[in-house]
Parts: sequence; structure tokens; C-alpha cells
Amino acid sequence: MLEHVSAYAESAPDRLAVATADGSTSLTYAQLNARSNQLAHHLRALGLKEGDHIALVLENRLQFFEVTLAAMRSGLYVTPINWHLSADEAEYIVKDCGASVIIATAALPELTSRLGLVDQPGRPLMIGGEAGISAGFEDYDKALAAQPTTPIDDESSGSWMLYSSGTTGKPKGVKPAKVGGEIGAPSAFVGLVRGLYGFNEGDVYLSPAPLYHAAPAGWTDAVLRLGGTAVVMDRFDPIETLRAIERFKVTHVQFVPTHLIRLLKLPEAERRQFDLSSLRYAVHAAAPCPPEVKRAAIEWLGPVVYEYYSGSEGAGFCAIGPEEWLAHPGSVGRSLLGAVHITGEDGTELGPHQTGQIWFESPSRFEYHGDPAKTAEAFNDRGWSTLGDVGMVDNEGYLYITDRVTNMVISGGVNIYPREIEDVLVGHPAVADVAVVGVADPDFGEAVRAIVEPAGGITPSADLERELIAYCTDRLSKFKCPRSVVFLDELPRLPTGKLAKRLLPAEAFAVS
Repeated sequence: MLEHVSAYAESAPDRLAVATADGSTSLTYAQLNARSNQLAHHLRALGLKEGDHIALVLENRLQFFEVTLAAMRSGLYVTPINWHLSADEAEYIVKDCGASVIIATAALPELTSRLGLVDQPGRPLMIGGEAGISAGFEDYDKALAAQPTTPIDDESSGSWMLYSSGTTGKPKGVKPAKVGGEIGAPSAFVGLVRGLYGFNEGDVYLSPAPLYHAAPAGWTDAVLRLGGTAVVMDRFDPIETLRAIERFKVTHVQFVPTHLIRLLKLPEAERRQFDLSSLRYAVHAAAPCPPEVKRAAIEWLGPVVYEYYSGSEGAGFCAIGPEEWLAHPGSVGRSLLGAVHITGEDGTELGPHQTGQIWFESPSRFEYHGDPAKTAEAFNDRGWSTLGDVGMVDNEGYLYITDRVTNMVISGGVNIYPREIEDVLVGHPAVADVAVVGVADPDFGEAVRAIVEPAGGITPSADLERELIAYCTDRLSKFKCPRSVVFLDELPRLPTGKLAKRLLPAEAFAVS
């Protein structure tokens, strides 16, 4: 049987393919298949051929699946764009990826007003709202209605062209080498979702994260290829997440650590009021998870908490289950795709339990679109690739992530990794979120500073600053502890769980 929506449109046409978590909208396999066929016909009518590009700027709405499926059955590259970006940032990605067609939503007026006029060869389509269709856009629904629901004659397999989060600079596009081939052909990633996480036809996957991110996009695509149901939330909310698991009898859900932290900070009575017995896999990734948070999640949900470590580039893939993690707390697992290596600053390979940059022997190379210099930095002279993280491997081959290379603070010549400090501070009841950075210091070069988002009802004060520093001192070596704390109403954390340090205000780094 093909790994494709069209197969289930024939065998199970009335099965729920995708739905919103509040139950307000849904598409069956027959409906999703038909509408994606209509859009595929329209894209061909616009002149798009295999190897061309489309971009979409959509919230977590069901048309996301119509668009991506149409591209994937038309041999196109498809680039989802973070709709939280400014108009300038979104325009940069549209131009950089070379999109011939832009599909956006009327609910994003600031972005769409710019993207409709972008200096591209493309023709924009808009999913309308109460305000109608903006100037420069074609009505999405009218365009589909004019096309047949049967497949195009020259179906071929498309591919994602995803962009990095851009947490420290401009986003980078990861372009696969080629598109084409038979639609529904076996996929390594689909095989991984089925084999590693036991996903079967008829299972239900909940995505509380934005679909423009690599993991939610890839996982929901895999779910549809396997005949399951994908349930999406318009935004993460702890209570609504638990309600959706109960309502849809969710079998699989994927979190980022921020989600787990916010779920665990709910009063226990609120967490216990929902029936979560259908849940077989609660998978987390995308950012480091504090060990105490992971342990608390396993104690609450049971042995269903799984973790993996990878990136949009496809450089390396590590995974670990709950029992393994309890035996190797803090690890992200062992590599499943290629050998992992740890190197020092001079490139020398290090032994077990020594900390350095993480490299993988990759089965295939990737490239950052239009940036050969950045591509070259991602590989060393042995052909190993890196995601830019620091960590170590134990004697059994389990990998532990310490931090990002670019996050490292060098104070008095000593390397300090912010993640270790963040993992401690997030456990304090007065802390909702925290980031640790280095700030200029005349004596040590850099000094450690904690930037804290206080928990609800907590008022920042000098006393709280001293309390948080003392909290660290009781748990860490003194040289690692923050010398100062800056309080912000909210940290600029992306919905993917990553902190966008480039968006931190100047006061976060001000030298007193």
C-alpha cells in the first residue's frame, strides 16, 4: 500500500485525516485528497513544474495540509514561513527560497500586504477572512473550486525546504538535493515514526506546536502517510492540551521542554482531572530538557516519555526511551544514523566523558541554500557534520548535550555552559522561564547573568535576585553562578521552544 493520503481516500474515505483541537473544523481523507488535487491542478495551470518552489504563511489551520500535500504530489519544494516574523523577515525568506507562488491568510494583514507586492515572479493566493481578499492576491477557495478533484497527470514527489529558526542571525534554508520520484514511495522518516514510536493506521497525533517548524510539519506529514489522524492546536495552552488528549483519545503527542514545564506547573488537581490513558508516546525534542523536568514528567505520565535529538539538516538522529533515560539521566540517547564524535577546539577527537563539539558521520550531505560558506562550516575535513552543539558521550555511547557552541560564556578563561545554570534556575518556584547569557566584565571578560521571567504573581526585587543567586550557589560551583539577574515580563522564546537571543532587549546585556 502506498504511504499516501490518496490510498486512504480509497480505503477509508470517511476517516478523520486532520482536525483542529477545539473540534470546530476537520477534513476526512476523501476531502483532503480532493482539495489537494484541486490545488495541484491550479499550480500546474500557473506554470509550476517539478523542482519549482512555493511558500506559505499560514497559522495552524487545516489549509496548511491542503497546500503541503498539493506541493508534495506536484514535485515542488515547499517552504512554510514563521508567521510571527516581521514583514521584512518573511520577505527575505520568500525571496531567498525563490518561491513562484505564495499562499497566505487574510488574518495576517501586515505580512500579506507586503508579500502580495514582493518583487517575485510569483502569483499569490489568499485564504480569505471576514475582511475579504487583500489587493494583489487571488482568492484561494475560488481558485480550487475551478479545478477538478482528480489527480494531475504528472504526479511526482515533492520535498520540504525548511529554514532555521534564525535565533542568532538570518534564517538558513536547508535544500534537499532533488525532488521527484513516485508519490507514496517508502520514506526513511515515515519508517522511523512507525518503527521507533509505534505509529499505526488509525492512531491519533496531537501537535501543539506551530506547523511551520520542521518537527510538527514532518510528523503530521508522516501521520497522514500512515493513515492516522493529525489534531492541531492554534497555540499551546496547558489545559486545552490535556482536554484535546482526552477528547480525541490521542495516542501520540510531541512537546518541547517549555510545554512540559508549563504542564507540570499546573496544580496537580487540574492535571489529574483529564483522562490521558490513551497516550502511548509523549515525545519531546527541539531544545534541551532539564533533567528534573523530565523525571517529573515520567512520574506523572508514566513510562511513555520519549526524546530525540536531531535538526532540520538531518545531521544525526539520537533517540532514548523512558527506561533508558532513567538509567542514563540527562542523555538524549544513542545515535541511530551515524557514529557520533566529540572534538576539542583544535579538532582533536576526545574520549568518553570529555566535553567538546558534537559531530556526526552523516549518510548524506546537506547544504544551506545560497550560503556555501555556512555549508562549509557545518562539515569538517573528515566529512562529519555538526548542528553546532556541545556535549559528551559516555562509555556506552549515550550522548549528553551541554549547550550551543555560540551560547558558551568565557569568564576568566573558563568555559561556562548556560544550559546547566538554566536547568537549575527553572526549578525555582518563582521562575517561569530563564535564559543565561554572558555580559561584558572588565575583570573577567564576561560575567554570567540570568534573565528571568517571573512566575505569575511574583514581583521582581533585589531580594529575589539575591535568593536566585543563592539558589544556584547551593547547587552549582560558585564560578558558574550568575553574578546578576535581570527580570523581564516575557522572554522572546519561539513557539518551537528555542530562545531568540537576538530579540532580547538591550537592558538584558547592560553593564551596571
